Amino acid sequence: MSGAFETSTRVCEHPGCKEAGQYRAPKSPDILDDYFWFCREHVREYNLKWNFFNGSTEEEFQEQLDKDRVWERPTKPFKKGEEQRAWSRLGIKDPHEVLGAKATQNPGKSITGTRKLPPTERKALEILEAKDHWTRPEVRKQYKSLVKDLHPDMNGGNRADEDRLQEVVWAWDQIKVSRNFRD
Repeated sequence: MSGAFETSTRVCEHPGCKEAGQYRAPKSPDILDDYFWFCREHVREYNLKWNFFNGSTEEEFQEQLDKDRVWERPTKPFKKGEEQRAWSRLGIKDPHEVLGAKATQNPGKSITGTRKLPPTERKALEILEAKDHWTRPEVRKQYKSLVKDLHPDMNGGNRADEDRLQEVVWAWDQIKVSRNFRD
């Protein structure tokens, strides 16, 4: 695991050294396949002084950094259209938000916290003044309290809220047969 070539018969290329040259080091940044061969002590010394960007301008250095950031592959901007619609279905306007605070949320669920419901069930929840994350028993409790408030027997025979009561009963009929609410 040291990087040594145990079968090397070379002598260390450092002036005055007679030890075995088992470790290779590139001669220049331009020709990385041509090597010096050193002993362990001298390859460490050489590596401490090695600078791949020696003689490069600041612009060349920055260009290399930019290429290395994406593994020397060209990048393309995100497509408008299909991909953008896919992100918007998840409630994300900028695809890079996935890497931010929203990264741990389940993309199968809407980012806003509301679940996908058919329009009739969504309308039923509005009529019942219920939250969409409620379970069926919680919605039923809300339904019962609305029926008690709106029923003519509870209001001294007043039939003014009869239309609203019919809406509430219709809404509960939608929710009680729905598969979207836990029992």
